[in-house]
Amino acid sequence: MSDEMTNEVTETVVETPVVETPVAKATAQVGLEAESRENPRKVREGIVISDKMDSTIVIAIVERVRHAIYGKTVQRTKKLYVHDEKNEAKIGDRVRVQETRPLSKLKRWRLTEIVERAR
Repeated sequence: MSDEMTNEVTETVVETPVVETPVAKATAQVGLEAESRENPRKVREGIVISDKMDSTIVIAIVERVRHAIYGKTVQRTKKLYVHDEKNEAKIGDRVRVQETRPLSKLKRWRLTEIVERAR
C-alpha cells in the first residue's frame, strides 16, 4: 500500500425537520403557568348551592340570554360540580372556578377562589 491511496470517508449529515405535535407541545409546557396554555381554561363564577359532599361543592351559574323568537331576556341556570380540596366554600358564597381534567364522573371544575362570602 502506498501513501497516495488513503481512504477518506466523508460523512453527510441530513437534518430532519422538527415537527411539533400537540403532545410534544404539551410535554414541553408542563412547568409553565395555566395562562400560557395554547387554549386557556374556561373560568366561571357562580353561587354555591350545596356543600354536603366531601371535597365537592355544587354551584349554580346564571346565564342571561335573549330568547331566539320573542327577544325577551331569559335566565338559564346551569349546575357545576366543583372540586373543593379544603372544604372552604359554604352555601351562598360567590366563587370562581376553572376548568380542569375529569376528576370524577361529574367533576370537571376546580375551585380557584372565593370571591365573596355569604352574609
